[in-house]
Amino acid sequence: MGFETGLIEWIAECTAPLGTLTKRAMMGGATLYLDGQVFAILTSDGVLRFKADAVSDAVWDAEGADRFTFAFDDGRVGSMNYRRAPDNVFDDPDAMLRWARLGLEAGLRAPKKAKKSKKD
Repeated sequence: MGFETGLIEWIAECTAPLGTLTKRAMMGGATLYLDGQVFAILTSDGVLRFKADAVSDAVWDAEGADRFTFAFDDGRVGSMNYRRAPDNVFDDPDAMLRWARLGLEAGLRAPKKAKKSKKD
């Protein structure tokens, strides 16, 4: 993966008051969860991005945290509402907790996906 195990451990340590951190591999990166709720992603190039939504976008915009964008093979550009983590989260546990909490709150507000029914 494109990120260090130490970063995952740092995130887990800082976010422990919010829940237990787990991760799932995603296209060379990882999706991060707290007690089963998505709150962040680590991209394949090691960039930490927190989940955002219409409620929290103004806070992210004020911080200057850009939105996650990606290119399709045909040249189109897509985006997801995950915002680049501010630099201070990597050396300030309070900052990590603050921004992770904002990501977790966005995750909790997101519509729940319907579970697929099992076919007999």
